Amino acid sequence: MSTTSAAKVPFVARLVTRFGARVLPFADVATTELPLPRLLRLGLLQFTVALATTLLAGTLNRVMIVEMKMPALLVGVMLAIPLLTAPLRAFIGYKSDTHVSVLGWRRVPYIWFGTMLQFGGLAIMPVALHIMSGDTQGSPNVGVFFSFFAFLCTGLGSHMVQTAGLALATDITPVRDQPRVVALLYVMLLIGMVVASVGYGAMLRHYNKVILIQVIQGAAELTLLLNIFAVWQQEARGSAPTKAPAVAAPPFLVAWRQFAGEAPQLVRLLVAVGLGSFAFTLQDVLLEPYGGQVLHLGVAATTLLTAIMACGAIASFAIASRRAQAGADPIRLCGVGAVIGMFGFALIILSAPIEAPALLMAGALLIGFGNGLFSIGTLLRVMALPHRGEHGLALGAWGAVQATAAGLAMLVAGGIRDGFAAVTAQGGPSAAASALPGAGYLAVYFVALAGLLVLLVVLGPLAARSRAEVRPVPFGIAEFPA
Repeated sequence: MSTTSAAKVPFVARLVTRFGARVLPFADVATTELPLPRLLRLGLLQFTVALATTLLAGTLNRVMIVEMKMPALLVGVMLAIPLLTAPLRAFIGYKSDTHVSVLGWRRVPYIWFGTMLQFGGLAIMPVALHIMSGDTQGSPNVGVFFSFFAFLCTGLGSHMVQTAGLALATDITPVRDQPRVVALLYVMLLIGMVVASVGYGAMLRHYNKVILIQVIQGAAELTLLLNIFAVWQQEARGSAPTKAPAVAAPPFLVAWRQFAGEAPQLVRLLVAVGLGSFAFTLQDVLLEPYGGQVLHLGVAATTLLTAIMACGAIASFAIASRRAQAGADPIRLCGVGAVIGMFGFALIILSAPIEAPALLMAGALLIGFGNGLFSIGTLLRVMALPHRGEHGLALGAWGAVQATAAGLAMLVAGGIRDGFAAVTAQGGPSAAASALPGAGYLAVYFVALAGLLVLLVVLGPLAARSRAEVRPVPFGIAEFPA
């Protein structure tokens, strides 16, 4: 090796040492007891949750509405089912904490049962959807029943896998590293959404029913294999308790009243969480069908919208982390996210009259970024509420309100879109206005804009007047997001 080359090696090493933690912020989480390959293998549980989430809300919503001609309200109801089961995460986590197992495992049984629910739901889903669409000789009512059942199994299984997986990560991680490890797992969830979106888009570039069945059932098989690999030798036997705890916990209502009495801003904060989640989620059911019906994009192109929004969320995660560590007010982060989301919805609205798919992509990016800032900001504010070790109660309330509002948004969005379509079909006095390209979709996006505007009004009294009023909290997002 020449003298010049030898001199370059220490310089490069110094650069990696100096900037490596900034470029790869989770690379220093690994320890001798918990090496990075083991952490990344555990993160595959989040990856399979991303596979299911992207498939349901990023691909099937468009296919069911555009290609299968299903009512948007029906699609919204099916997509809302997994979200409405999210409040069960608190119960699942509690049961895995106190699980009594002959085999000596606490988390693995819940991860395995959740995996089987994911696998079963995805396995029967494509056939059920085709029966429901009327393309076969089977009764559509049978297809409706099994489609709802498939969505319920997939959603509930994802919640079980994610909750028990995060609990397992917390169990095997030293206390000082737990926030960063959970943040790493959340980033793997977002990366999984990007990878899944690109993969589904590539496989469905030339869409037909046979390929759709293969893609969904392939996702089921991949979920089963990856989850088995993820939990292999992760949890030591003997970690499960042998008997129930002797001291009973106080009733839930008593604990909630005590917590709410110590946090006078709790109700307004939860209202803000519900408003923001409702407004941002209004596009979940309709964004891909909007790109297909109004802008005439293919399945592959509309599926990429999920990847674009996930990229925006990843960027917001990095920025919110730096701002939170610098002492920024979480409520102001929420306000910035709401404003950015308003710009995103405005770009999506403008993309229809001028037929500009690029504006649709840019709007999706801004919505993902704004929603990420809003979600992280409200979560940090909830974690900063006065408490006596009741973070689980506060985070449970945050997750329940967020999931319920998101499920309601999907129902409302589908109902508005179908209402405009019904007016057009009947030829009523408003038929001319409703016949405009994407009128039903645009009405939903205007409702989202109005919701974000109301959110800014609700957030106002919650904002800190000075930096001294901001209560610092560690940026470890232990149950984020559902």
